[in-house]
Formats: sequence, C-alpha cells, structure tokens
Amino acid sequence: MPKNDSKWVSYLRVSTDRQGESGLGLEAQRKAVADFLGGGSWQQVAEYVEVESGKRSDRPQLAAALGACKKHKAKLIVAKLDRLARNVHFISGLMESGVDFVAADMPFANKLTIHILAAVAEHEREAISARTKAALQAVKARGKKLGGPKLALAQRNGWQTNARNANRFATNVRPVIERIQASGITSLRGIAKELAARNVATARGGQWTPVQVTAIMRRAV
Repeated sequence: MPKNDSKWVSYLRVSTDRQGESGLGLEAQRKAVADFLGGGSWQQVAEYVEVESGKRSDRPQLAAALGACKKHKAKLIVAKLDRLARNVHFISGLMESGVDFVAADMPFANKLTIHILAAVAEHEREAISARTKAALQAVKARGKKLGGPKLALAQRNGWQTNARNANRFATNVRPVIERIQASGITSLRGIAKELAARNVATARGGQWTPVQVTAIMRRAV
C-alpha cells in the first residue's frame, strides 16, 4: 500500500486510435491504479494518456509523465508492466531516468524481475515476427505471388495510416510544446532544444530542429 503522504503520477496507454477515442481499456487501467492506491491521503498529481504502439519508444506523454514525477517528487504508476513497453532497452532507460515506478499488477517486483519479464515479452514478440516471416517465405517458395490486384489499395491505405500516425504523434507532442512555451521558452530553436532535453524523441528517432517543431505545431492545429 502507498504511504499516506506519497504522490503519484499515473500513465495509461492504449495501442490504437479507436481504443483512445472510445476509452476501451482506459477505464480498466484507471480502476487497476485506483484499486492499488486504495484510497487514503495520498495525492495523484497528474494523469497522462498515450495512444501509441508498444513497439515505439517515442512517447511524449510518457516523457511528460516522467517530467511531472521529477517536478512533484512523485512515483509513476501503471496498471500493467506491458503498458510501459515489452522492450528491455526501453525498460532499462526508464530505470536510469531516476524516476521510481510501480506496476499495479506486480507491485512487489524488483528491477531484476522487471528486466526478466520484459526480456521474455520481447522474445515472444520477436518469435511471432519470425514465424510470420517464415510463413510468408513458405508461401512465396510454393510459387504463390504475394500481393495481387488490391495492392494499390493496400498502398493507399498505408499512406493514409502514415498520415494518421503523423497526426497522432503531433497531437501527443503538442501539449509538451505548450508546457515548454508556458515556461517562457518560445523560440523554435529553444523549443527543439528543450524537447531533446526532456528526452522526447522525434517520430523517426532523430534530432529536433526548428522545422520539425513548426511542422508539429501546424499539424496538431
């Protein structure tokens, strides 16, 4: 159970736009967090919601949540460990951030336990990917063409998906930019530098530039 004077920042994540819009999964995560905290005089200082794939590490809302933890000297809480990531490298980076975090489904797990669970989940994901590739190669070896008359439609759908992902990323980053502006940093170059300082990655994992900041702000609007 949390201490009576403790402070908490909750981080909720869903993997698709549809889940984010409908609230599917979010209420269950909120309930798990609330059940773990169990009332008392503790304080939940903030809640951050991310709509993103677990495979990606560029999560501006998580970066904002970690920033809030440091500001308020609070702990980060998630409903389940897999709401953070199924990636060992990402979990390691999170631990090195200096922010304590708790998974409501494994409140007594130590760092070694979390590393092992993340490693197992990462292995399972890679195994599924390998089996999928092997199945496609087997189909191709039998002489069956991959694709077909609907390939052009699939490509268009892919472009539309990329556009939606870009819009979603911009929408997630915009609140972080607004908080940076509210702190007194208003130049594009200054905002880019502050985003990097807060460990907010770009959509492709590169370096922030004034041009990228402008693109995010325009797309978010």
